[in-house]
Amino acid sequence: MPKRKLKRITVKVGTRVLTGSRNRIARKAIKSLADQVSALMDRKIEVILVSSGAIGAGLGLLDIRKKGRSLSELQAIASVGQSHLMDIYNEYFNKRGYIAGQILLTQEDFNDRRRFLNMRYTLNTLLKYGAVPVVNENDSVSTAEIKCGDNDRLSSLVADLADSDMLIMLTDVEGLYDEECRLIRHVEAVTAKVKSLCGDKGCVESTGGMITKLEAVKYAASAGIPCVIARGGRKNVILDIVEGAEVGTKFDAQEKPMKARKRWIAFGMKPKGGIIVDEGAEKALIAGNKSLLPGGVRDVTGRFSDGDVVDIVTVRGKIIARGISNYSSSEIEKIKGKRSDRIEKELGYKDYDEVVHRDNLVVLE
Repeated sequence: MPKRKLKRITVKVGTRVLTGSRNRIARKAIKSLADQVSALMDRKIEVILVSSGAIGAGLGLLDIRKKGRSLSELQAIASVGQSHLMDIYNEYFNKRGYIAGQILLTQEDFNDRRRFLNMRYTLNTLLKYGAVPVVNENDSVSTAEIKCGDNDRLSSLVADLADSDMLIMLTDVEGLYDEECRLIRHVEAVTAKVKSLCGDKGCVESTGGMITKLEAVKYAASAGIPCVIARGGRKNVILDIVEGAEVGTKFDAQEKPMKARKRWIAFGMKPKGGIIVDEGAEKALIAGNKSLLPGGVRDVTGRFSDGDVVDIVTVRGKIIARGISNYSSSEIEKIKGKRSDRIEKELGYKDYDEVVHRDNLVVLE
């Protein structure tokens, strides 16, 4: 990865980096983060922190275990933990002359254009005043329907939103390992082969949360943002990465970033369901850059409305694309396998010839 001038970076730090025994916050870890971020801010490099740890901190404070807890209990635990986490961040940032600003988000903040733009304005304003935005999923109110999913995904959404020059993801391993448990220093693109390193047959060091990090890297790379996955406990890890040192696993950005609307379809929205297609449609979508017609549809999964983002799935179960559906799942059930000129007869109306138009479709592989 060639060294580039950095003006703004996003740093994601995982719960395991921030917590020690019995889930209690490791103050030494947060002090190290605050010192490194402050050093970068002193050099006029803006930093956005995407920080996990709210539920972990709450569990430690309340001296309880996560296992078997209901959603409402976890939300309450997150509420307790989040305020404690921010208190510690501000304690150490204040010692360096900075202040942290809390931003709690859900998927709905990215779905709604007005909220999306307001979120960008808030981030930019915090940085303008020399504050450090500390972003987290709003676990105290989030449900499955409105969750971003995990903070790996959230960090890539934030990095894109904020026009970051780099995304650094700090975890409890050195980076991505190959099948022989050797650290991979450089990855040009997140391919199916690279993802396979996170499977059951890969190195144990790369399993677990690594697959979600690779998905986040793929999104950031599509926005033209290079990424690094590294061990958060390493001394001065952020500073060394910014200086271009050989730390962790570095991932290249795409030379030609995907357009913003396509990124939003492919990565920014959570799919509401799936459309299973036959081999002919699969080839037309991947090789021919064609729209998805009802004749190529085998089945649907989940329940969704027209205008929702859906996965396009092969009969083998592989997700090959993502797009905005012109018809609801119940409507597609009635027109699947039929020619477009039969849509009106089956439904009593016809708004579109295509189930998913190619302008609203992104091939993922």
